[in-house]
Amino acid sequence: MGNLLEKIHSPEDLQGLSRKELDKLCEELRAVIIQTVSDNGGHLASNLGVVELTVALALAFQPPRDAIVWDVGHQSYSYKLLTGRYQNFSTLRQEGGISGFPCREESPCDKFTSGHSSASISSALGLSAANHLQNCPGHVVAVIGDGALTGGLAFEGLNNAGQLRRNLIVILNDNAMSISKNVGSLARYLSHMRSRPGYIKVKGNVEDALRRLPVVGKPIAASIRRVKRNLKKLLYNPNVFTDLGFSYYGPFDGHNLKELTDTLEAAKLIHKPVLLHVRTYKGKGYQYAEQSPTLYHGLAGFDVDTGATGEKAQSFSDVFGQTLCALAEKNEKLCAVTAAMAEGTGLSEFRQRFGKRFYDVGIAEEHAVAFSGGLAVGGMLPVFAVYSTFLQRSYDQMIHDVAMQSTKVILAIDRAGIVGEDGKTHQGLFDPAFLQTVPGVTLYSPAYFQELREQLAFLVEKGQGVCAIRYPRGRELFRPDGFCSTTAPFSVYGGGKICVVTYGRMFSFAAEAAERLKKQGIAVRLVKLNRIIPVDSGAIQAAAGCEKVFFFEEGLRRGGIGEHFGCLLLEAGFGGRYVLRAIEDPFVKHAPMFRALEQLGFSAGGIERTVLEFCAEEGAGDGEKEA
Repeated sequence: MGNLLEKIHSPEDLQGLSRKELDKLCEELRAVIIQTVSDNGGHLASNLGVVELTVALALAFQPPRDAIVWDVGHQSYSYKLLTGRYQNFSTLRQEGGISGFPCREESPCDKFTSGHSSASISSALGLSAANHLQNCPGHVVAVIGDGALTGGLAFEGLNNAGQLRRNLIVILNDNAMSISKNVGSLARYLSHMRSRPGYIKVKGNVEDALRRLPVVGKPIAASIRRVKRNLKKLLYNPNVFTDLGFSYYGPFDGHNLKELTDTLEAAKLIHKPVLLHVRTYKGKGYQYAEQSPTLYHGLAGFDVDTGATGEKAQSFSDVFGQTLCALAEKNEKLCAVTAAMAEGTGLSEFRQRFGKRFYDVGIAEEHAVAFSGGLAVGGMLPVFAVYSTFLQRSYDQMIHDVAMQSTKVILAIDRAGIVGEDGKTHQGLFDPAFLQTVPGVTLYSPAYFQELREQLAFLVEKGQGVCAIRYPRGRELFRPDGFCSTTAPFSVYGGGKICVVTYGRMFSFAAEAAERLKKQGIAVRLVKLNRIIPVDSGAIQAAAGCEKVFFFEEGLRRGGIGEHFGCLLLEAGFGGRYVLRAIEDPFVKHAPMFRALEQLGFSAGGIERTVLEFCAEEGAGDGEKEA
């Protein structure tokens, strides 16, 4: 048969393939995904679980005329391979290569650029409504899985879809997992539904029989309708989806290609919202991922033959988790909350040791913050560990359900700043800007592990209101001689008429740049903001005495800490030159993390060049020379 994938340039190319060839195509898809993720890193287990489902979608529908909306978007690798991106798939998650998530810039088959969860039904319904208004042909399918149905937005979409009665197909990819095993009532509900499967063909026959029941005269018409409704209820076992206005079918075997294709073809004929419940298994076809789907959910790379993922250096997430456990031993009111990210945020040990005080609320960040607010009102001390990119989803709850209540909730903001290969959907760049607008916030930004330990302990013991601590992905970096860890709002290192202000891991780059500049005879005063909200007036005064102030921020320029710092400097009467280097375009594309930082001018070399350029502009005498 040769390499079938080489001949697939669009879903249309699948139409002439035999059943044997389609089975081989599924094998090839898995082999390419396994090899590519082993080389480049990425999401493995979830993508191996949807291979047959993706092929069935490509057989039954015609992207881009028909829209396939993936949720969570990290399970779209097979879809990329079948929609013209096989030749470039080796560049997955690489700089200049294709994204690890659906991306509108890559292909017209990707209707949405998406990396967060639970939005597919709402987005797909809006697209379906637009097609209807403009008389555009084509079906719209939302594939929702990996725990995304636990997000409240998914149910908002389901509710609205049941009202609009559009020809929308929702596929529930039920693999009983998000990253960890799914938790909560919905997971139990779906597990119960899986134990009593049904099929479209059977239900279709029942519907035909009911339609043929005779109605003799108006007097008994209402009675016949009631009989039909009651008979349907007995046969169909109504559920939450039918109650919301969907025709529900399933569960189906998500790895039976023929059954899936037949089911999808039948679903196209139903002119109302349809929900197909499909049962899949994460890691399907690769034994190591089947055995440990959580471990093989997202990886930096691995050995295909042995499954070995390599040793991981200690990270900020690890230190956070260890520190929280130590604090929980002393404080019985301390609770940990996660939105289906226990492993990613370093809370696995806390879950094992303090199970009664550990809450995994599913992929529901809005609920997580409101729930934390309730814990706080009830007298507990909740710590919500969340990636920066996902904290965006709970902005209203931070204001209304925590700050307005004058309660104390601690936000542990992981993956702050540039995250690398996951790209623009996952960069942690917004939280400093939007947290400035939340009343009463205290936000710390450690550069090193020991700072994280001390500052987290300080917030637990003495913090008030909405407290937050943000830290980057990965390990700690260069630490200058004489550095002292502290919970003080700011620290000052060195002297001179040139001042560099920064916070978080950017301090490591700034300190290294200062040493380089010192060797060139340029003295630099480093002002390190430990607490970035609110900015301490002492930090303003420390910078205001300099002739030039450079602020480097691994976050948004507009509304960020650097912009605010500049305003405070002006208010303090600063008359020198203020240079702000922050991120202008918040949608930073995927590239290796340190490569992205270098491109943004945030490496030690980038900071050094910026200072030298401005010194050269205004004459070599502007910098205070070392003796």
